[in-house]
Amino acid sequence: MPTVKDIVVRKPTQQEADRCKAWPIWTCEPSTFDWSYTEKETCLILEGKVTVTDREGSIAFGPGDFVIFPQDLDCVWNVEEAVKKHYNFG
Repeated sequence: MPTVKDIVVRKPTQQEADRCKAWPIWTCEPSTFDWSYTEKETCLILEGKVTVTDREGSIAFGPGDFVIFPQDLDCVWNVEEAVKKHYNFG
């Protein structure tokens, strides 16, 4: 079972950033909620601050971060500042 240690957080290449612009946008106000990934998600954070936590620890990310969540990850999202992101599943 994947953990937050398997989440990839890095800056996107220019090609990745350009590709993300075609993806849908998701927004969320500050909140805390459980989330289970039934498939891989790749996203580009445009605004906000988020910390994702599970039994192994936590990882934080914010504007400009390119984030890849593994399939089958169970975690808790803590949206500390309203988030806006491009996202793609699969």
